[in-house]
Amino acid sequence: FLALKIANVNWQSKLNKAAHHTSDYSSTEIILRRGQAFSITLNFQTAVQPEDNLTFIASTGPSPAESQQTKAIFSISEESASGWSATHEPSEPSCTDLTILSPANAVIGRYKLKLQMVSGNKVSSTLLGQFVLLFNPWCPVNNVPDSHSYRKRREYVLNDSGIIFQGLEKHIQQEAWNYGQFEEGILDISLAILDRSLNHREDPAVDVSNRNDPIYVSRVISAMVNSNDEKGVVEGKWTGKYGSGTNPLQWSGSVTILRKWYRRRYKPVRYGQCWVFAGVMCTVLRCLGIPTRVITNFNSAHDKNVNLSIDKYIDISGKTLDLTEDSVWNFHVWNESWFIRRDLGSFYDGWQVLDATPQEKSKGIYQCGPASTKAIKEGDVNLDYDSSFVFAAVNADCVTWIHHSNKRKERVYSDTRKIGKFISTKAVGTNSRVDVTANYKYPEGSLKERRVYKKALKLLGVRSTGKRTKITRPRRHSSVARGQPAQKPSISGKLILDASPVIGQDILLTLALRNLMGDFKTIKVKLRASAVLYTRKPKAEILQLSRSVKLGSEEAKEISFKISYSQYKNSLMDDRKILVTAVCKSKRGASLLVEKDIVLQDPFLTIKVLGPTVVHKPVNVEVTFTNPLSEVVTDCVLRAEGSGLLKEQLRISVARMAPMESSTVQFEIIPYKSGTRQLQVDLVCIHFSDIKGFVMLDVAPA
Repeated sequence: FLALKIANVNWQSKLNKAAHHTSDYSSTEIILRRGQAFSITLNFQTAVQPEDNLTFIASTGPSPAESQQTKAIFSISEESASGWSATHEPSEPSCTDLTILSPANAVIGRYKLKLQMVSGNKVSSTLLGQFVLLFNPWCPVNNVPDSHSYRKRREYVLNDSGIIFQGLEKHIQQEAWNYGQFEEGILDISLAILDRSLNHREDPAVDVSNRNDPIYVSRVISAMVNSNDEKGVVEGKWTGKYGSGTNPLQWSGSVTILRKWYRRRYKPVRYGQCWVFAGVMCTVLRCLGIPTRVITNFNSAHDKNVNLSIDKYIDISGKTLDLTEDSVWNFHVWNESWFIRRDLGSFYDGWQVLDATPQEKSKGIYQCGPASTKAIKEGDVNLDYDSSFVFAAVNADCVTWIHHSNKRKERVYSDTRKIGKFISTKAVGTNSRVDVTANYKYPEGSLKERRVYKKALKLLGVRSTGKRTKITRPRRHSSVARGQPAQKPSISGKLILDASPVIGQDILLTLALRNLMGDFKTIKVKLRASAVLYTRKPKAEILQLSRSVKLGSEEAKEISFKISYSQYKNSLMDDRKILVTAVCKSKRGASLLVEKDIVLQDPFLTIKVLGPTVVHKPVNVEVTFTNPLSEVVTDCVLRAEGSGLLKEQLRISVARMAPMESSTVQFEIIPYKSGTRQLQVDLVCIHFSDIKGFVMLDVAPA
C-alpha cells in the first residue's frame, strides 16, 4: 500500500467567509462561526480508496480533551458524540470535497484541524490548518433578536462604528465611537484578553472549556476591560488630572486603545471613564460574535451599599461634602448583550446588562453582569449577576442633607432629580437615539412600579449571609431619610441660563425666586459654581457669592449674575461641565436647594469630503474649525480616525491660531472597505477641551 499523501488543502476561504458573515475581518486567517457548516477541499497525491479510513481531530486550548469539549474526533458520515461531523460531497477521484459542521454550543477560539489517515497498515497524520471559531448569532439554536432580525444582527454584530450618548438629561449629546472590531489585529487581541484573565491563569483547561457560554465569556470580559485585579485593558481615573496618560474625553474609539495595550505587552492604557470601558467592551464582544450595544443611563445612581437611597451632603454654602461614597452621575454608560439564560430560565433571555467600569466588586473582582434587563424590570434583584447593583442605578432615591455640624443635619428640599432617565441607545441602521427606559422599569408612579420597588427592597433586606445586617443596617441618617421627608419650603426657585454658552464666552445666569406665602421675608442666598466631572464630583471652585433678597407677599424677584471666562478658563481646560448651586434660607422655615448643570457648547467644526468615496481611491477631506478664545492658541493637533477609511489614527499639527480665527486643514483618505463608514475628527488643544465632529460616508465598492 502507498501511504495517502495530501498534495494541498483548499480552505475555500472566500466562500466560507461569505457564508459565515466573517468577510469583514482584516485577517488572512480562516474565521468561522459555530453551528454552521464550512467547506474544505483536500487534494491527495493518489486516489482515495473506499477502504481508506479518514478521521478528523479538531482541538483548541493548551490541553485539549474530549471530556472538556476542547477536542473532537470524528469520521466521515459518522455521528460523533462530540457533535462535530464531516460529510463527503461528490468530487473528482483524487480530490475530496468535504463539509464539516461544528456543534452550536462549541467552545470558541483558535482551533487546529488534523487529519489521521489509515491506508492498509500505514497510519499518517497531517495538520490541515488552523481556524478561529466564533459565536454565531445567525445560528437558529443561538436564537438572537426576533423575526426582523437581519438588520439587528448587522447593527449589533457587524457595525464597526456607533454613537455613545452623553451630556445631561435635558441636553443629550451624540459622541461618535470607532468600534473597529474587524480592524487588523483586533480579533487576536480579543482572544488574548481571554487568555490574560484570572480564570485562565488559575486553570487554563477549565477556562477554555467554559468558552462555549456567552454568560461566562461576557462576564470574564467585563472584568478584563478594566485594569483592576488582572492588569486588564483600561485604567480608570476620575480626578480630573491626567498628566501621566490620555484624558478620557480624547479617545474616539477602541482600536487605538486595544492596540496600545497589546503592543505594550499588556500594560493597562491610561485613562478611561465609563464610555471608554463600554466602547472597548462593545468592540471585543462584537468581535467574538456576541450581539452587543452601548447604553447610556442619565442621572445614574452609584449606590455603594445597595439600600436604594443615595444620600448627598452639602454645607450651608452648597459645597459638596465627602461624607458618603454614594453619588449620582449625570450619566453612566454600560453595555447590553443578547443571549439566552439557561441558568435563569427562558423568561430572562434577551438583553443582558454588562458593565466594565470598575465601580464595585462582584464576587471579589471588579466585574458586573450579565444581569437580565427582565430581572431588573421585575425587581428580581437576587438573580445572577449583579442585578441589584443595576436595579439601584436606575431606581434609587436621592436625598440631600445640609450638614450644619456633626450633631445637626437638615434634610433639604430640592426638586429631586429622578434617577434613571432617558435610558438611551443608538437606533438600528441610523444614528438617532432610541429610548429603552421601558426595558428597565414600569412607568414612573404606576402601581406596578411601586410593587416592583417594594419587592426589591424586601429582597435586598434579607439577601445577606444569614444575618440580616449586611444591607439592612441603616446608613447614618438613612432611616431618618425614609421616615421624615424634607419640609417643603415657603419659597420656590429656579436657575435659568440666559443663552447657550460657548467656551470662551461669559456665562449669564438668573436665579428666579418666589415667595409662596402672604408674609414678608428676607432670603439669604449662597451661590456657588464649581467645575465638575460627569460624575458631579467637584474638581475646582469657580465662583462664590452671597446675596440677601427681600420678598414681599407672593412676590417674585430675579437675581442676575455672571461667570466670566477669566473665572472659569483655568478650571475648564480639559472638560466643560459646571455645577451651579444656590442654597436659599429664610429665618423661619425650611431651606431650599436649587441646582443647575451646565455643559458649555462645542465651538463648531465642519467636515467636507471633496469628491466621491470609492474603495482604494484617494479623496481629500477638508476640516474647518474656529479658535473660540479671544487669545492666541498654539500647539493644537487635529486627529482623524475611522474604520475602513484610515488604517491608523492620523495626526496633523496646527501650530498657531489667532484669536477667533478660523482654520482649514486638508488631508487625504484612501477607503479600504465599502459600505457606511464613520469618519471622526478631533481638535485637541491644551487651552480648551477638544472639539469633536464626525461625518458618515457611503463608500462604493472598487
